[in-house]
Amino acid sequence: MPKIKIPRKSTNVDMTAMCDVAFLLLTFFILATKQKPPEVLAVSPPSSVSSKAAPDKSILVTMTSDGKVFLTLGDDTKKAAIIDDLNATKQLQLSPAELAKLKKSEFIGLPLNQIKSAMASNTVISPDKMAGIPTDSTNNELADWIRSVTNAYKGGNQRDLEKMLLVKGDNNTLYPVFKQIKQAFKKNQIYKFRIVTNSEDVPKDSELAKSAGKAAEEK
Repeated sequence: MPKIKIPRKSTNVDMTAMCDVAFLLLTFFILATKQKPPEVLAVSPPSSVSSKAAPDKSILVTMTSDGKVFLTLGDDTKKAAIIDDLNATKQLQLSPAELAKLKKSEFIGLPLNQIKSAMASNTVISPDKMAGIPTDSTNNELADWIRSVTNAYKGGNQRDLEKMLLVKGDNNTLYPVFKQIKQAFKKNQIYKFRIVTNSEDVPKDSELAKSAGKAAEEK
């Protein structure tokens, strides 16, 4: 008997619903993703071969090439508690409106005696016009900010706080500025923090490359 040939028919798949779902998911992730906050000032930090990424939840001290110091309190930190503590301990006498404005600021770059007038003003001061946080030996106000940080995180794990503390400096920043920042941490019994650098490849013939190769062979 002759074989019965089954007629071939093309299969049509309607992808309309799948495309709708894909675009909905794409829109959701675009709107829900938290963007990285802009930096205070453009600085060019030194390079290193460290591969550790800076944590999103961080308290960043930035040093510019001209020696100014800025403090950035991330939104995921105890920013409100830190500012409230500083207002109380240093008697800044900020009004509720001025406190709210300071808490919305992306960074701090003014001496303590200028904060109240700056928060009361309707004019926004650009970072390049700010004097920076004083860190000289006779008036290290960064130590006051770090004290409020430690007060806000009092009772917690010291190591967790140390992981959040980042220092980022321009490659042309003079060492005395960095030394005063270390003193601000030391005055508050903080002896460990992370330094932000630009990542670079490990030199091929270096001891670090050789040790990494040996470790890979042992695995």
